[in-house]
Amino acid sequence: MSSALAHPPDTLAILALALAIEAAFGYPDALYRALGHPVTWIGRLIAALDRGLNRGAARARRLGGVLALLILVAVVGAVALGLTALAGLAGTLPAIALLAFASASLPAQRSLDEHVARVAEGLRAEGLVGGRRAVAMIVGRDPETLDEAAICRAAIESLSENFSDGIVAPAFWIGLGGLPGGALYKAINTADSMVGHRTPRHEAFGWASARLDDLVNLPASRLTAVLIVTAAGLHRGASPAGAWRAIRRDARRHRSPNAGWPEAAMAGALGLRLAGPRVYAGVAVEDAWMGDGRAAATAEDIARALRLYRTACALLWGLATVGALLVTL
Repeated sequence: MSSALAHPPDTLAILALALAIEAAFGYPDALYRALGHPVTWIGRLIAALDRGLNRGAARARRLGGVLALLILVAVVGAVALGLTALAGLAGTLPAIALLAFASASLPAQRSLDEHVARVAEGLRAEGLVGGRRAVAMIVGRDPETLDEAAICRAAIESLSENFSDGIVAPAFWIGLGGLPGGALYKAINTADSMVGHRTPRHEAFGWASARLDDLVNLPASRLTAVLIVTAAGLHRGASPAGAWRAIRRDARRHRSPNAGWPEAAMAGALGLRLAGPRVYAGVAVEDAWMGDGRAAATAEDIARALRLYRTACALLWGLATVGALLVTL
């Protein structure tokens, strides 16, 4: 194995195996207790860079944010390339297995499924109290302001958006660049989640991270929409035509350049309306509606969305597997 970056069959094989491992086992609690998680390690580096470089006037903060991003990319890239080189010493098949196990820490299929399912379970078991408690784990909105329909919409929106940036995007970059590609994506995405906010402290410092995150998520958001449309065609009661219609009409109206694609696809497929005006930390955020169906989403709609999501995850794994086989022929 010369290099996972230079050998597409290897990167696609790594991806297919990594997705299967993560779907089956998630990130084991014992491993988390013993070693932590790569995102946690990346987050500590970002926090240190934030403390050290986020100072001065707006221009200095913006330059500090650019420098912080460059340092982050250099450190994470060097570590991932080093691990790839070390794994390569074991030979092609062992290296693929080792790098797949490492890469399995980057997507979050199982965790996302479990967290979203808990929202429906909480609503069914404890009503608004249970639903609000569960949805607070996956969205930034004040749960006390949400009624049952808003809780269900928030869960489905989170499922749609996180399918894109938490699963399809790392998979896309693993498929292109192996462990280094996936790790670099995760570093950029984590930086955006930590400092890419329009707050007094981070608006200037997080500018570079937010813009780069938009760029690296662009292909995956479109691929996610295609996966959801395809999954809708495999489920009775879901509408691939409705998904396409919502994507064409609504995706570019979302305040995010990427989130509108999976959210519009999911809304159209399920006959719902998602996104729209929301409240974050007491601040009203005006956003366009995705889809033109029911706003009164239910716990059963969460279950329907999860079925589409699981099928779309299987389709993603199938693409990686078939791609790896075709490239080797």
